[in-house]
Amino acid sequence: MERKKIVIQNSDGTTTDAQLITYLLSEDQQFYYVVYSKGEMSGDAGDEIIYVSRLARNGNDLYIEEIHDEIEWSNVQQLLKKIANA
Repeated sequence: MERKKIVIQNSDGTTTDAQLITYLLSEDQQFYYVVYSKGEMSGDAGDEIIYVSRLARNGNDLYIEEIHDEIEWSNVQQLLKKIANA
């Protein structure tokens, strides 16, 4: 299945091309998260590096925010486990 291409604008104004993997909605339905890849591989097995960021809105514009809170990150990991085990 071909992934949808997205463009991520960095805080310095530069852009990065990425491939959308999926969206997640928090259990309390307060936050959306985007799971994406930049096509990078890691390790001898060539595992794909994926990124997860909180999706935020500024007016009509969407942007991503890093997840710094340990509890929030733990909740996101649980969402990813549910998808992996489905």
